[in-house]
Amino acid sequence: MAQTDYPPIADYAFLSDCHSVALVSRDASVEWACFHRFDGRSVFARILDRGRGGYFRIAPVAQFTTTRRYLPDTNVLETRFDTGAGVVTVTDCLVVRDDLTRPGRVERRPPEGLLLRVVRGESGTVDVELQFAPRFEYGMTVPYMELAGEDLAVVTGGPDSLLLQSGLAPLIVDNLGNCTARGTLAEGQVAYVALSYAQAGALTVERLSPVELNGRLAETVGFWSNWAARCTYQGPHRDAVVRSALVLKGLIYDETGALAAAPTTSLPEEIGGERNWDYRYTWLRDSAAMLGSLGALGYLEEADRFGEWLLRTTAGRAEDLQIMYGLGGERLLHEVDLDHLEGYRASRPVRVGNGAWDQFQLDTYGELMEATLLVLKLRGQQTVAPRGGRFLRDVVELNIKRWEEADEGIWEIRGGRRHFVFSKLMAWAAVDCGIRLLDISPELAQEPGLRERWEEARQEIRTALETRGVDAKTGAFLQAFDHDELDASSLQVSLRGFLPGNDPRILATIERTEAELTRNGHVYRYLGADGLSGEEGSFVFCTLWLASALARAGRTEAAEKYLAGVLDCANDLGLLAEEIDPDTGELLGNFPQGFSHLGVIAAALNLAYAQAGADAPWPPRRVG
Repeated sequence: MAQTDYPPIADYAFLSDCHSVALVSRDASVEWACFHRFDGRSVFARILDRGRGGYFRIAPVAQFTTTRRYLPDTNVLETRFDTGAGVVTVTDCLVVRDDLTRPGRVERRPPEGLLLRVVRGESGTVDVELQFAPRFEYGMTVPYMELAGEDLAVVTGGPDSLLLQSGLAPLIVDNLGNCTARGTLAEGQVAYVALSYAQAGALTVERLSPVELNGRLAETVGFWSNWAARCTYQGPHRDAVVRSALVLKGLIYDETGALAAAPTTSLPEEIGGERNWDYRYTWLRDSAAMLGSLGALGYLEEADRFGEWLLRTTAGRAEDLQIMYGLGGERLLHEVDLDHLEGYRASRPVRVGNGAWDQFQLDTYGELMEATLLVLKLRGQQTVAPRGGRFLRDVVELNIKRWEEADEGIWEIRGGRRHFVFSKLMAWAAVDCGIRLLDISPELAQEPGLRERWEEARQEIRTALETRGVDAKTGAFLQAFDHDELDASSLQVSLRGFLPGNDPRILATIERTEAELTRNGHVYRYLGADGLSGEEGSFVFCTLWLASALARAGRTEAAEKYLAGVLDCANDLGLLAEEIDPDTGELLGNFPQGFSHLGVIAAALNLAYAQAGADAPWPPRRVG
């Protein structure tokens, strides 16, 4: 398949019901969908293989132009087709509503995983065609399809099953596992198309009435718009902040409260390259950022549930902590190559699972400790239970024991371990948080000599950072001890409260980042070798870190420039991928990327605080 046959990553829209996800192309083709869980087996994967991935398209037969939007403050997509002879819209959503018996939760009701597509004639008369080609288990399986009526298709194969109910009828099934249908819509006419998912053996074949389907659409619009209305932020770029919050809400797996880094796998960081990863899991380093961002916007229930997931999932022995977990808390996330898929624009391999799950990343301890303190702060909790206190003490102790070890670092570099500055920074943060924990843990506070020993370790790590982590010539923080390379993660030295934002070493780090890692207003993570072939785009979160660091340094105009530059590269729906090609503005990597949207929220908040002359409330400025 030619690379040009693939739409740009920016052409896709994101749908979620907080259990299932789908990506819809500009021509209303569903080309990625995982039901039941974000990290489940896909039933459409055309985004990764145009030939065998499977898709579900509804569009006019004649030539058309399209415009699209999310209905205001929702994750409900409306695609508008203009054929010249008439206009038709397709409104897409994964049906969702609040669970009134469990505040803050999504109700699970049959049929679960309901993708609703409402086709409406707006003007004139338009011939519309439905093309339905499901391919189970990442395109490995062409399932069996049979009709249960002229408007019902039952699809089974392996562990999955689907029911297609189409107001565009009759459905015509071919011998290749596909079906099609055509219909003509005049102004005011509506056709409801519903696709429901069930695990094998659990599918119920029954029709949903147009009245019920219309009601579920209205409930879904209400769910998202009511949630968005709870956002308390009223500062600069509020529309982008609300859109980013809606993305994050859509990436929260409601069953557990865990946040998926992205809803996709293997969208490339370099077209044709090997930097293609599965991001449908939860990284601990997302934790404090996730909690801080949603908490600052007023979404305390989501922050609290994620905090509960975090503490529950990491409980046990401190020695068993991982950098990442499955959405249900799973620990085994072995990486597998799907050799039967050609990959987006021939970018191979396509991977499921993530081999970084068993890496040693020193920052994990600090991320967990920061997140824990933030959970307690958001809850207004004044004490820590003895069992939790003992576990957190063990985390701090293990951190102190291991902080002088080299690790793979925040970027999961596969070229060997180093003494990364960011890793040491978070080792310092782990001890600093541990010392703060003593003030709310009576049991720990009584341990003889514990505070003194931790304070000594904190100072030892600080001294190492301020000597071995700083370039003697420029005064800027580097990527790693005993290396000359620069790394954008060093901007976190101010953002984590280690130094004030206007410290000369922070200003030097900002200056070098702008001079050496920035291209056309976009920031690379680093430029040195990392054990992988090829290159990558600029990293969205790093550009937003720079914006936040500039805001905390008092340079609000420069911060605004970098934030605006990122937002200018978002697609027409306000969605961002992991990376941006700084020369073309093309979006690269998994999409939409939670880290990128966390960065938008954080940068906007830091800018608003700076413009108001106030310090960011989290993390607190720390000088110990």
